[in-house]
Amino acid sequence: MKKKSKITAVIPVRKGSRRLENKNILKFADSNLLVHKIRQLKEIEEIDEIVVSTDCEHMIEMAVQEGVSFQRRPDVYCDEKSKTFNEVVEYIANTIDTDILMWTPCVCPLVNIDSYKRAINTFLSLDEKFDSVVSALLLKEYIFDAEKPVNFSIEHHVPSQKLPNWHIITNGFFIAKAKDMADWKFVYGKHPKLFEISKFEAIDIDDKFDFMLASQIYNYLSKGV
Repeated sequence: MKKKSKITAVIPVRKGSRRLENKNILKFADSNLLVHKIRQLKEIEEIDEIVVSTDCEHMIEMAVQEGVSFQRRPDVYCDEKSKTFNEVVEYIANTIDTDILMWTPCVCPLVNIDSYKRAINTFLSLDEKFDSVVSALLLKEYIFDAEKPVNFSIEHHVPSQKLPNWHIITNGFFIAKAKDMADWKFVYGKHPKLFEISKFEAIDIDDKFDFMLASQIYNYLSKGV
């Protein structure tokens, strides 16, 4: 019988934030962004282990209180100066004992549980032409290249539904084999499978506006409207 691959969800968090103070533990829903993400992931039976990777003792305490694992990451892999993001990914992927790694930032709190589950199952049944699964937002917008001016006459108008299917990679989740992430030194490979998520799910908290927007939408959705 083929051995089941171990699936680990890692939540990379660190002390401080450049744009939004203590971003990863801002109050959200009935807890905070980190705890909210932990509780979301605990609802997913496909995940074998959840690891909070951090340099913050307070966040480690939260992980322990929520009954999940933690990785005490060295300061050099958290200060955004000593190591590049690529080196951070390599370190985490090399030091977490797992077969499959799902990189799940807590700053995208509106990704729903069903999307996580379907994304994992998508990865487990990937065609050989793909090497990873990444969350993506379908973009149907009028985008113009300033280097190639377009004649803005009515004859050139295209209904939005007929525009090309462009996608934006979002920060919702990235799934790949741990050894591949370590080799790539990145969270996805050259041939990712794009997993479409909604505009709500794609919200990524980077500043106060994003946080206010995510909070308002969460409250709206919680009412079951």
